[in-house]
Amino acid sequence: MNTQIQRYYSDCDYATLRLPDRSEHWLSVRSGGEGGSLFETMKRKIMDLEGTAISHFVMAGCQHYEKGINAMGDIDWPLTWIQGDACRRGSVYSSQIASISGVDIMPVSLDGELVGYQYEDEDARFCRLSGLKAKDTSASRREQSYSVFERMDEALAAAGMEFTDTVRTWLYLERLLEWYGAFNEVRTDFFDKRGVFDSMVPASTGIGAGNPWGAAVLADLLAVAPKSESCRIEPVRSPLQCPAPDYKSSFSRAVELAFPEYRQLLVSGTASIDENGRTAHAGDPEAQIDLTMRVIRELLASRGMDWSNLTRGIAYFKNTADEILWEDWCAANDMPRFPLAFSHADICRDDLLFELEVDAVALL
Repeated sequence: MNTQIQRYYSDCDYATLRLPDRSEHWLSVRSGGEGGSLFETMKRKIMDLEGTAISHFVMAGCQHYEKGINAMGDIDWPLTWIQGDACRRGSVYSSQIASISGVDIMPVSLDGELVGYQYEDEDARFCRLSGLKAKDTSASRREQSYSVFERMDEALAAAGMEFTDTVRTWLYLERLLEWYGAFNEVRTDFFDKRGVFDSMVPASTGIGAGNPWGAAVLADLLAVAPKSESCRIEPVRSPLQCPAPDYKSSFSRAVELAFPEYRQLLVSGTASIDENGRTAHAGDPEAQIDLTMRVIRELLASRGMDWSNLTRGIAYFKNTADEILWEDWCAANDMPRFPLAFSHADICRDDLLFELEVDAVALL
């Protein structure tokens, strides 16, 4: 089978990367209902693809949690469930799943709890962790933050990998705006002790949203360990933004994974920040969306890609009423449809209103 990308759009949007030894699928559903039909749709689609879900992101209100779990039935994958104020009395907002088929995958557990999966091919070993939280969710925010990073490290060790194999993190902080600075201090300290700054700082998303467990931090992670020189991993600078560590936030703007048959670009959560690290267009969501999209477009172009290479994304809105501005931008700029989840969340600064993360694939 030749390597190819396929995209399908219906009640469940999904993109599939078909490789000679396996297929990788990214599925997204947005819903205005109670959630049961949304979860049933995704579960049915995974079965149709003969895949196994290795991560599951849900943006919804706390009142939908039990209904969603019941609708999914006996799921055998970890769940990352975040909650936003806009969903407390409303509907399930969106759901997104990464799924693998055609290759053996092995579970990764901590203290008897399933936290992820690992698999490998001729070029690299992969580990995807989801829904990690501190052992003690009653501890201080700093203590919980450090515990989450330690648990990441423990899970990777259980998979035979190092923390420096991490290429991407997702960090969901409850009441982020109250303590994001303190969180960044913990992250930087942990990265320094684990030698991350001597290796490669991973791409990341850090946004503010609650969760059903009352944890200060909920985290996901992707790690890739090369098995040969045919797998190349490197950070990618943004043409229009300064490096995030310049303003004491330890993540790379993007990370590129290069394999013999394809390149994958993992773009961090990107917001309206100028080349000097300052917020641009404070109070103007339309202008913030436009700058964010231009930043991502130029970042893609720097790697020989464009919007047609997108395979997955999550758009974060501080105010859900601004979604129409995103839709307007897409229509005005001929933005192609791709598997996209929407989330109601605080961005890392009070004056930031929109953030977008995307993945893109270019075939070789």
